[in-house]
Amino acid sequence: MLKKFALLASLTVLAACSTVPITGRRQLSLVSDAEINTLAAQQYREVIAKGPLSNNSQQVNLVRNVGRRIQAAVDTYFRQQNASDQLAGYQWEFNVIQDDKQQNAWAMPGGKVAVYTGILPITQDENGLAVVMAHEVAHAVAKHGSERMSQGLIQQLGGQALSAALSTNAPATQQLALQAFGVGSQLGMLRYGRNQESEADHLGLIFMALAGYNPEGAIAFWQRMEANGGASPPEFLSTHPSSGTRIADIQRELPQARKYYKPR
Repeated sequence: MLKKFALLASLTVLAACSTVPITGRRQLSLVSDAEINTLAAQQYREVIAKGPLSNNSQQVNLVRNVGRRIQAAVDTYFRQQNASDQLAGYQWEFNVIQDDKQQNAWAMPGGKVAVYTGILPITQDENGLAVVMAHEVAHAVAKHGSERMSQGLIQQLGGQALSAALSTNAPATQQLALQAFGVGSQLGMLRYGRNQESEADHLGLIFMALAGYNPEGAIAFWQRMEANGGASPPEFLSTHPSSGTRIADIQRELPQARKYYKPR
């Protein structure tokens, strides 16, 4: 029986692979864009309703201004790559959640973005915030949330279709979605696997540069993040790159990102 299940799971994985937009990496995809965007919109409404949202107009305006510039950069980049269809169904939203203990930000599929007030002292300024938001948006447009949701459906819910999982076990499926989108994770930007983090770093640098933000600022931001977080676990015990490895990778990516950078 176990062998049959393993074979079925393997066949399911082989039959349900897609390609990451732009980077070309093959990824697991059991969920359609329409399904994941609908689920993300529902979960986003619930998270935002619980809040509490920041009533600091300066913070809110800053996040939304940076968000709109990153959004425009994403639209431009995908258009240049003849891949605008990959953004079909995106309805962008940018909100600030009041929680000074959460050094976090995330972007759900469909362009639903939240920044926690706890990350703002580390971002320090508009350019630092652009590093964070471009990185998180890169996770969304590279369909990492959908990929993680697909992995969860196989590992935790027996490979059920999303619609079936929602109808038979809605609470577990909704919790799985929040985990897949990184909601509620402390230091949420470090919750993805290494390949996903590398893709988000690569695309995030390009997006922020296209938006008119200096990609060199990514190095300073991650150095501040490392200093704020203290000692990190050995890299071989982690699913994400160590700060030193990440910074070295970003330094290698910077020459390409600079080609897109035009100060505003």
